[in-house]
Amino acid sequence: MSGKKVSRRFFFMCSAASLCAGSALGRPASLRRLGYKSPNEKLNVAAIGAGGKGASDIDGCKSENIVALCDADWKNAAKTFAKYPNAKQYKDFRRMLDQQKDIEAVTISTPDHTHAVAAMWAMERGKHVYVQKPLTHCVWEARKLQEAARKYKVATQMGNQGHSNEGARQLCEMIWAGEIGNVKQVHAWTNRPLWPQGLKQAPAAEPVPETMDWDVWLGPASQRPFSPEYAPFKWRGFFDFGCGALGDMACHILDPANWALQLGFPTSVECLRQEGRTELCFPNKSVIRFEFPARGKMLPVTVTWYDGGEMPPRPEGVDDATKLGDGSNGSLFVGDKGVITTGTYGERTRLLPDSRMKDYKFPDPILTRSPGHYRDWLRACKGGEPACSNFDYAGPFTELVLLGVIAQRFDGKLLWDGEKIKITNHSEANRRVKDSYRKGWTL
Repeated sequence: MSGKKVSRRFFFMCSAASLCAGSALGRPASLRRLGYKSPNEKLNVAAIGAGGKGASDIDGCKSENIVALCDADWKNAAKTFAKYPNAKQYKDFRRMLDQQKDIEAVTISTPDHTHAVAAMWAMERGKHVYVQKPLTHCVWEARKLQEAARKYKVATQMGNQGHSNEGARQLCEMIWAGEIGNVKQVHAWTNRPLWPQGLKQAPAAEPVPETMDWDVWLGPASQRPFSPEYAPFKWRGFFDFGCGALGDMACHILDPANWALQLGFPTSVECLRQEGRTELCFPNKSVIRFEFPARGKMLPVTVTWYDGGEMPPRPEGVDDATKLGDGSNGSLFVGDKGVITTGTYGERTRLLPDSRMKDYKFPDPILTRSPGHYRDWLRACKGGEPACSNFDYAGPFTELVLLGVIAQRFDGKLLWDGEKIKITNHSEANRRVKDSYRKGWTL
């Protein structure tokens, strides 16, 4: 072992051996006291948000004990409630976390604006958390959740499942092997939004359904009348609840770029053009450019985001018949020696033009392969290696994405100081770095 780092696995095995030796001397051994749970021992998992995406998130944990389900809208969660009849049912996650002491881990699949408050409540009570993307609704929350995960020593994962895909790892290994040389540009695009945006007036008030606790659904957001134009599905286009197309898809589509290029903090972000922005909602389409400085041996790089059906220019030598990404979503890496494209979740990673893939052999793997995004997190909850998109990775990445969300609300280039969490040249934009919160719903 001389001269080599001691791995966490080696340290753990040594600790376990010491415990066994202690038991032989008459002292009881307990791996559980080290935070370790046998892989064969089931966790007690709860869901905050059990309808919509929450249904598939809790299904991803069905190998464990599903002990509680929480959703402010019981009609939306009805199928999940029926699927797990032995789980206790709640509308308010605060009550669930304070009353049900057997919960060990929580999935959080609410609208964006309640992610951080729910995650913080869970982590403060020692619960492991799996949080849907985007991790948070504002930049400040992402930094606070990263700090809290370290403080409370819980296992964390963001729900950007493409981070566990083979193609995302192949992309990293291709870039790091120098297959396309120095990457100077990345282009990423999506066909979202698939929900209404660009609304000029607040939706008309309607009666709150009997199955819904509207106050809980609003959470930290300011009070307003209920409308089906908000819940259960159309909330994503509103500034107060969602993060638009960026929030829905950038944590998937930009993930290979963030990972392979080790992006870190951008120096600036600018919305180059958009259509349909209002005081209430995100625009119907936009193009946003992020600028990053040199990182180690990597040269400065620009990352350009396109949504609402906007597309990047085709690389030189790539004809119109060649599919970029997976068509309506994907990313494109332009280096001084070639081009790579990949799909929404890092799938079908390949060199362009397609002829370059004939007889191509991917670089030897150097990244650990994932057992699956949920399983990766569950393993971490039981004392295994940290999950691949834990908050030390997902937090800074989410900050990057949410700077783009801020840029959609203002004209001109915004300069970013990541260390100080501050937009340095625009005071009004800087006020959007942190949300405001209703009493009872603060972090």
